[in-house]
Amino acid sequence: MTPDLARCVAEAYQVALPHRGQGRVADYIPALAKVDPNHFGFALALPDGTVHAAGDADIAFSIQSVSKVFTLALALRRVGSSLWDSVGREPSGSAFNSIVQLESEQGIPRNPLINAGAIATTDRLIDGRGGDAVVDEILDFIRARAGDDGVDIDRDVAASESETGARNRSLGYFMQAFDNLRHPVEAVTGVYFRQCAIAMSCRQLAKAGLFLAMEGRDPLTGEQLIDPHRARRINAIMMLCGHYDNSGEFAFRVGLPGKSGVGGGILCIAPGQGSIAVWSPGLNEAGTSLVGALALEHFAYAAGWSVFD
Repeated sequence: MTPDLARCVAEAYQVALPHRGQGRVADYIPALAKVDPNHFGFALALPDGTVHAAGDADIAFSIQSVSKVFTLALALRRVGSSLWDSVGREPSGSAFNSIVQLESEQGIPRNPLINAGAIATTDRLIDGRGGDAVVDEILDFIRARAGDDGVDIDRDVAASESETGARNRSLGYFMQAFDNLRHPVEAVTGVYFRQCAIAMSCRQLAKAGLFLAMEGRDPLTGEQLIDPHRARRINAIMMLCGHYDNSGEFAFRVGLPGKSGVGGGILCIAPGQGSIAVWSPGLNEAGTSLVGALALEHFAYAAGWSVFD
């Protein structure tokens, strides 16, 4: 029996709604500390172009680490499997900005979705170009997937990221000390801070993620954006590593590849089915949206979309 997906979205939203405002906003980035924790949006994008949405699904928010999924796809498209010379594919089991682990493992980050791994991935994506050109490529790619040229960088968040980015720069310098960075640290983090400051709504983000649900193909244009085996591998990394040291719990409860950001957004991929984006700024202790994870858990159960079903 085919599930009523509009009803599943509405139910998931209502189940999580009483918890809205719980958790803690990412106050270590001043621009994010100002965001109202009572926001909550949910959007489901389907391959035929249908979008089912609830709540604050059309309010733009800072996608933060969700951007790492798109830069990973672009880096794999640009440099192929040589990317894995610079970054691993294993869960970290540590905080997203751990320096200790990076030092003990000779400057090779565990995976592309922790901060050090994302910085290494951005470094490879730069590939000898200027930072502005790389940021334009990232924005153009996301705008095309979202079908909205209005997607842009929140300049206040980008400035706030840079002003408080000492730890991320430290990760870059650790990798540089082990010869695992090909461009100057400031050039790489300059791109990284801006990609994390991209602002999107749940509706835009869900649509942008659809290519990962459809084996690397944009279902609306038919364009093959990345090879099918690379899309599958990105989904695998999202399942194993998308929520830092909370990834196992997320897989246990939701059962879908996902990537969270400290702005309160989560992008989830249901292979062959669709793409889901939720946003609520209050985070659990691991930095994943508390309300968003609750909504996704209910939706995956109601729709029968867990990859383990």
